Amino acid sequence: MATPPDNKALKADLTRRMDGAMETLKKEFTGLRTGRAAPALLENIRVEAYGTNQPLNQLANVSVGGPAMLVVQVFDRSVTKAVEVAIRDSGLNLNPQAEGQVIRINLPPLTEQRRNELAKMAAKYAEGAKVAIRGVRRDGMESIAAWKKKSEISEDDAKRWSDEVQKLTDGYIKQIDTVTAAKEKDIKTV
Repeated sequence: MATPPDNKALKADLTRRMDGAMETLKKEFTGLRTGRAAPALLENIRVEAYGTNQPLNQLANVSVGGPAMLVVQVFDRSVTKAVEVAIRDSGLNLNPQAEGQVIRINLPPLTEQRRNELAKMAAKYAEGAKVAIRGVRRDGMESIAAWKKKSEISEDDAKRWSDEVQKLTDGYIKQIDTVTAAKEKDIKTV
């Protein structure tokens, strides 16, 4: 026999899934360049080395070498060229300079056009996160409707649970808007 529906379990599951969408958004935002040097800028770069595609952070240590410079210390000299190529081909418009096992990346100032492109990318990532949050909301509402249809919960419980799911969704959408506004401000700050 199936266990009866539990509002707390439903809310915990929806919260966990919505938190996952928020974490994905924040990770995508780390790859968007602002005017300052930040190691997170290179976080999503993958390097073809040792016959596999690996994250940069498994092959090198990335640090800030100044307000507009990143320093990449490669662990194994034999993959320095592969790391340099991966950074150059990352689509971040970076020009790495290798000196032995150290790669220096001077971050050029962002043009107004590039800042606008990055702001649009941030908005696109935010919209994707909102779609994911709404998908989780839809799943919750469908579960509630199915339980109500099977008479496992009352009409009043279904209404109250639906309101809670909507409130949870609204909170996450507001969070996305806040994080996105902060990122856009960061991008557009010269």
